[in-house]
Amino acid sequence: MGHLHTRRSVVIEWACAFPLVAQLLRAYTRETVPAMSAAARTLLDALWPGQRERAVFKLEDDERLNWFYTPVPRKGLPLREMTSGQRQLALALLSAGLSQAGFAKASTIMSLEEVLTIIDGINGQNRRDPDGYFVSIFGEPSEKGAWSYRFEGHHISMHFTMMNGKISGTPSFLGANPAQVLDGRRKGLRTLPREEDLARDLVRALSQDQQQKAIVLAEAPGDILTEHSRQAAIKGQPNGIRLNALNGAQGDKLKGLLDEYCDNMTGEIAAFRKEQIRRVGNDLWFAWAGGLQPREKHYYRIQSPEFLVEYDNTQDGANHIHSVWRDLNGDFGRDLLKDHYQSSH
Repeated sequence: MGHLHTRRSVVIEWACAFPLVAQLLRAYTRETVPAMSAAARTLLDALWPGQRERAVFKLEDDERLNWFYTPVPRKGLPLREMTSGQRQLALALLSAGLSQAGFAKASTIMSLEEVLTIIDGINGQNRRDPDGYFVSIFGEPSEKGAWSYRFEGHHISMHFTMMNGKISGTPSFLGANPAQVLDGRRKGLRTLPREEDLARDLVRALSQDQQQKAIVLAEAPGDILTEHSRQAAIKGQPNGIRLNALNGAQGDKLKGLLDEYCDNMTGEIAAFRKEQIRRVGNDLWFAWAGGLQPREKHYYRIQSPEFLVEYDNTQDGANHIHSVWRDLNGDFGRDLLKDHYQSSH
């Protein structure tokens, strides 16, 4: 793999953005919704009228429920059409919903577009574009009102919905292609290593009898089963192995894997997810499909009555990750906005 050349180094720019992001968030407050609303207003104030028209939608717009994790045409305002300062403000808005670790993962995912450009030899417009990530704001950002925003592009789809100071943070999707860079100056880089390693460590720790329950398919499906559905659902009853069929050490491994998904998010969203985990108790199922060795195609899901985690690594020689957290009742803030829509209509 040759040296990477772009019209500017997005890796350097994102590294430079970290101090500004941190400074803005410290200035906003430590609370998530005020930080988000202040970050959104600051970004909107920095946009030109034509840019605002691209970025802003009504809260009731059906576009709010669209989401994709592949390089497809999107609505919203892309980073490529922003100035350097505007891009940093857009990244600050993304960072308001993520932990430091989650923001680092998202930034690395965006930078992998440069790697894919060389791997695929793509010259087509915007298909492999580190600036092909879009910001969309639905409604009027405020600390108490109802509004939402989306940050999305290839292998990132983050959705945040606010209502009366409460927040929903799903769907939240992170992917990585390549999952591990195999050549060039970034050789060895793994973007989502713990999402893979913790799950494999868990399934390998199971006894033979336990594996017979946990491994539901010998061959992994080609993608996450829910794909980009608006309403997450897995057909049939949960299968795999139930939490109360695990011993203490195995159960800790499963909860450690869930913590990885929780801790990608800002503190309030992470705490809400951990409360969901506590609330479902033993009604938590782990299912695996595919091989147990690195670079073998594999898939897993963690299913409960309230949330669903899906992960697959099957494409491009099992070097291409998709991972998502879905709220079975509250994706896109449905539970938060129910009363709002009833009172509005």
